[in-house]
Amino acid sequence: MSSTIHQAREALGHRLRDLRKDAELTGKQLAELAGWHSSKVSRIEYGKQAPSETDIQHWCQLCSALDQVPDLIATVRNIETMYIEWRRNLQTGTRKRQEASIRLEAETKLFRWYEPVLIPGILHTAEYASAVMSKVIGFYDIPDDLDAGVSARMERQQILYKGDHRFHIIMAEQALRTMVGGPEVMIGQLDRLLAVSSLARVRLGIIPSDAPYEVPSNQFIMFDERMIHVEAISAELAITQPREVALYAKAFHGLSGLAVYGAQARSLIGHALERVRGD
Repeated sequence: MSSTIHQAREALGHRLRDLRKDAELTGKQLAELAGWHSSKVSRIEYGKQAPSETDIQHWCQLCSALDQVPDLIATVRNIETMYIEWRRNLQTGTRKRQEASIRLEAETKLFRWYEPVLIPGILHTAEYASAVMSKVIGFYDIPDDLDAGVSARMERQQILYKGDHRFHIIMAEQALRTMVGGPEVMIGQLDRLLAVSSLARVRLGIIPSDAPYEVPSNQFIMFDERMIHVEAISAELAITQPREVALYAKAFHGLSGLAVYGAQARSLIGHALERVRGD
């Protein structure tokens, strides 16, 4: 469990402890009234155990705080979505994960997306997406719904052309060099990048390989100021704490200062294309 989730559980536990104290109940008394083991109250209050929605309802009822139930249940559900194991997230294949992204992206006005190794998914060609997702399917040993997953990823790209969404995308130059699917696939993908870079709503930055080290980073996507998605090997982490969102915004700002844009970015993409074609 990440420190972010533990902190969120602790914060929830503190809120529940305040309700208990306002009701002038000891932890032991609350446990007895609820019919719980005597240690359950302390485990919840110290963030060591996540309360269920039923636990929340019982807690608030016994503390005469039923008006707090909706907000506390929403908090519990938010904590549950903070850390989603990839194996569980992809257990029915890749399409469901792509469709979830469509819903989240539709609600976002400003995307800030950083990628160190691969082209961002929202800019993929079908061939590049197929090559990436086939590796994902094999690595996590999940149901093979490659065609459906690629189709859903292509559907995601419609957001580039409709509504009032804006995109600030930064990638390391390595993303232009990482060989995915072979030279023909890479040529098509790099051509696609050049085309997308001319869209008025897309600001595409490339961090040159010789840029100085200035900002600690990992792959992440910012959805306005609401949520950060961080993709690790074992899981996907959703960060919503305002102070942590602000830290990622600070990192993204630092990375944007290292990146080159416009003609310079297209020059790096062009050099990558020439290199692949030459190979």
